Amino acid sequence: MKQADPAVAGPQAAIQWRRVLTLTVSQGLSLTGDYVLLVALGWTAVQLGGAGAITTLMLAGTIPRALTLIFGGAAADLLGPRFVLLRTTSARVLLLAGGAVVTLTTGWFWPLVVIAALEGVLLGLASPSSSSLMPRLASGDQLARANSLFAMVTRIAPIVGSPIGAWMIATGELWHVMAAVSVTCAISFVGVTVVTRGMTGGTRTPGENLLRRSGDGLRLLRTYGRLRWLFICAFCLDMAFGWPIDVALPLLVDGRGWGVASVAVVVVAFSSGALAAGALGALLAHRIPLVVRLVVSGAGIGIGILLMALMPSVVALATVGAAVGLMAGLNGPAIVTVYQQASPKARIGTAMSMLTLASIGTTPVSIVVFGALSAVIGITATWLVCGLVALAAPVAAVLALRQPVPTEEPVPTEEPAATDATPAPATGRDPGPSSVAPAPVAPGPEGADERAERPLAAAGLGT
Repeated sequence: MKQADPAVAGPQAAIQWRRVLTLTVSQGLSLTGDYVLLVALGWTAVQLGGAGAITTLMLAGTIPRALTLIFGGAAADLLGPRFVLLRTTSARVLLLAGGAVVTLTTGWFWPLVVIAALEGVLLGLASPSSSSLMPRLASGDQLARANSLFAMVTRIAPIVGSPIGAWMIATGELWHVMAAVSVTCAISFVGVTVVTRGMTGGTRTPGENLLRRSGDGLRLLRTYGRLRWLFICAFCLDMAFGWPIDVALPLLVDGRGWGVASVAVVVVAFSSGALAAGALGALLAHRIPLVVRLVVSGAGIGIGILLMALMPSVVALATVGAAVGLMAGLNGPAIVTVYQQASPKARIGTAMSMLTLASIGTTPVSIVVFGALSAVIGITATWLVCGLVALAAPVAAVLALRQPVPTEEPVPTEEPAATDATPAPATGRDPGPSSVAPAPVAPGPEGADERAERPLAAAGLGT
């Protein structure tokens, strides 16, 4: 048995910082590589076939990912996150290395579609397992800090990765990009190997199989009121964000004659607010009341979206955008942590697959629905409708917190393999998700002490 990590030893140690930081850095590097690849693939598709080609490529990555998320959650629960992540990550390394060879020897478009589809399948299988790791490394109030730190890194990844991808494809070839991203995946593989060493495997009862367990996500939402309302909360926010940010912002700015640079100013302001909130959460999330992080911030997002449609100047729009980003940076980690802590330990992979599916699936729906509505009532009026949709999120959050904390049968634990942390003292919280190899994580509260982070769902090939 390993020696306890001195950085986390002691009765108050409810977080394994060494593993949390290893996971965050390795996954953040991998996600940055994914954005490098996303930009490079998109630009190559445009050169090969225009708008139709890039649409085909994005759908090839997104649809398989959404479909396999359901099976990914069941696989995480049945086989364990370590089993799934080591195999999917190593498969991605081989896929991207092979893709580099293919793109070096041919300039055809369709091999890129095959690579994007396989990448989507692997990411869909891996996402629920990845989302189930953090609750095994932190418990109680500390889970909010860990999730906030991870959320901050996921927001930095596109800011860093996108320009690198543009530079690499402008100065080099696509095979250079694929080879480089295969290296970032290899580093992620090493990180996952270290972080998941000694973790328990999955849980299986007689007669269960992957196909039967794949339907557990909807059953969980139907059975657990808290999960259901948190799912609705996340869905409303993602639905309200999709069209305004991706489509309406450039149209709004252009219609008011502010120039394209104004779009960048607003996006940077929003991102800065979100990053500041992520840093604040990583340091102090455990000291900020849950109602502020989950309910008040949700209301702030809705009000902010409403105000953005009415701002008379770029400065005012950017200021409100920064405030919305700040609220989103608090709210996102709050949703996921509460959701993680309310999920049955033996079904946390399946539960997280539903939350990720909500995020991935809502953006195209938002663009289609609100895009059609804007053709009828106009950009500003539709933006206001989005704000009203967002205001439904804090209502759903309140209803979620009013639901009883689910109880569940204990999940068998294995002999501790790495006692990096001691369980946090029980404080009447919701049972925390499955324990890491050390000792079982102490139950975490859920009525006044929940926390969260919403998994970032990157479009197309993003992790």
